[in-house]
Amino acid sequence: MLNAARLWPKGGYTPARVGLWLLALLGCVSMVSVVSGATSVSLSQVGHSLGLLLSGADGTRYTMVDRIVVDLRIPRLLLAILVGGGLALVGALLQTATRNDLSDPYLFGLSSGSAAGAVAVITLTGEVLGIWTLPLAAFAGGMASVVVVLLLLRRYRSHTPERMILAGLSVSFLFTALTYYFTFLGDQRAAQSVLFWTMGGLGSARWDNLFVPLSGLLVLAAFSWRNVGALDAMLSGENTAHSLGIDPERLRIQVFVVCAFATACFVAVSGVIGFVGLMVPHLARALAGALHRSMLFLAVLIGALLLLLSDVVCRTILAPQELPVGIVTASVGALFVMYTLLNQRETP
Repeated sequence: MLNAARLWPKGGYTPARVGLWLLALLGCVSMVSVVSGATSVSLSQVGHSLGLLLSGADGTRYTMVDRIVVDLRIPRLLLAILVGGGLALVGALLQTATRNDLSDPYLFGLSSGSAAGAVAVITLTGEVLGIWTLPLAAFAGGMASVVVVLLLLRRYRSHTPERMILAGLSVSFLFTALTYYFTFLGDQRAAQSVLFWTMGGLGSARWDNLFVPLSGLLVLAAFSWRNVGALDAMLSGENTAHSLGIDPERLRIQVFVVCAFATACFVAVSGVIGFVGLMVPHLARALAGALHRSMLFLAVLIGALLLLLSDVVCRTILAPQELPVGIVTASVGALFVMYTLLNQRETP
């Protein structure tokens, strides 16, 4: 979708240098994220809070500002990095496996399944399991959508990308309808919670739930590292992959299951955040090329940076009120798609 020559200067930077620049930029935006918000925090106060955290100081030494930095903003910062990088990696893997530039967690029903699970407990049961009710319900909904897609594909001997996409779309519509149904059953207060959660947000970040998105990202990273050669072979077509001893159908199912697990982990904590998985892989390919070793690494960095910047905007544009982060990512994603569409050259 993007012309790499427009983003990559002739004789310019290598993917490794771009990665270093992105890491430096991510560090700068991270500092902005920690100091930004309804309560102003100076860099010196952030340094003091980090010193207490790293030294393992007793809780009695923490001031109110230290608590804001350590208990709220640093976990939120880490959650944005984990979820943003993870969703970008999910999108990149799905686009390669299906050879479809529009593939992302939404297209396969992964996000909508998690949303339906979370909305069901918000409107019907409440927090029967305490603070873990919503994450567990979202995770269960995401995995349920995977089971339904695999059951739909089970009757076919050949799992082509087209069939996977059609199965995913049908499941996405089904769970979206369930989400609307559960929302209709709930009261007005529940509907407001559902609205905020389905638009995505990072306000639920805590030290004790960061392991959930971290698990998803680690599984994605391990799978990508182990299968980077097979993913590269998929770029040349199924015949080439077969000649190299790779089973494209099996690889597609593996990618789908791994991405489903990871997406459920991300959505369980952050809610539904759109367009990151669709947009970021195109930017990464324009900067690093199509081969996966460098492209996936840059996709993680760009995704983390995009979501972190979006979160800063959400917390500052209407402070002290907070916008759902999905509004910003959807706006940026829509403009991105419009830009690429307007700059595509019509083939004769």
